[in-house]
Amino acid sequence: MPPADLQVGLVVSPDRDAIADWEAQPIDSLWVGGHIASTNPSPEAMQGLARLVALTERVRVGTSILLLPLYPPALVAKQIADLDRASGGRVTLGVGVGGEYPQEFRAMEVSITERGSRTDEAIPLVRKLWTGESVTHAGRHFAMEDVRIHPAPTQPGGPPIIVAGRREPAMRRAGLLGDGWFPYLYSPERYAESTDVVAASAAEEGRDLASFEWCVFVFVNIDTDGGAARETAARSIGGTYSRDVTRMVDRIAAAGTAADVASRLREFFDAGARNFVLCPATAGAPVEPMFSRLFDEVIPDLRAHAAAG
Repeated sequence: MPPADLQVGLVVSPDRDAIADWEAQPIDSLWVGGHIASTNPSPEAMQGLARLVALTERVRVGTSILLLPLYPPALVAKQIADLDRASGGRVTLGVGVGGEYPQEFRAMEVSITERGSRTDEAIPLVRKLWTGESVTHAGRHFAMEDVRIHPAPTQPGGPPIIVAGRREPAMRRAGLLGDGWFPYLYSPERYAESTDVVAASAAEEGRDLASFEWCVFVFVNIDTDGGAARETAARSIGGTYSRDVTRMVDRIAAAGTAADVASRLREFFDAGARNFVLCPATAGAPVEPMFSRLFDEVIPDLRAHAAAG
């Protein structure tokens, strides 16, 4: 079981007027996602991260997530190194393989069937490039000779690389190569099962997970009318993934009254999650009322539960 330390973060739009308000709240991190050519209008993750770095001073900032197989590893290493230095060492790199939007792979001239193997090769290569030393690499997907990315990131060894996903290959990737596990659209029960796979994969390679980050991405919506909150969350998530999630919203999200959401997040904590990244599922409605309930009622409850456990 992971230690009881608790981190809470938010997925936000990197808007200049709102970031200072969010950073002033009792949270630990801010996150931004993005795509290159998704069905829904979306920013690109790296530019969103750059805005978070520029607009924050205290919290950690991270990608939730960067689709690593679409990017050259040297470019990722350079951009993240520069952003980590600019932030004073506050960056976390969340990565995943994508695949929901095949047009992104066509746009970047990357085979969608190679997204897993490209990611497996890119993660250790990015870390090598973060040493600030000359790197020569000849792999299946990437080759370079005498390439030096410098200056190195502020964080020794580079920022943490946490691996997102839902299926067993992603779990194994996290255990073998990642600094953390970061699933989404999960129930607490499935989260607990996934941690066993991650830990077993790490054990195969003799990896020590003492500093491993047990993250979870959770869509949230809070309302005094719990049914309305769940309906809105289902509509919001369904619009993102172009599918009807009405019947599964209670499994894959935390939606309802403040008490409902607090109870659900406690279940994720008991399943092993320690770093919560909460994404508003308000179907385009303003997030401020929901966040106020989150800050005033839900997060204090979760922190008290963590302290007691």
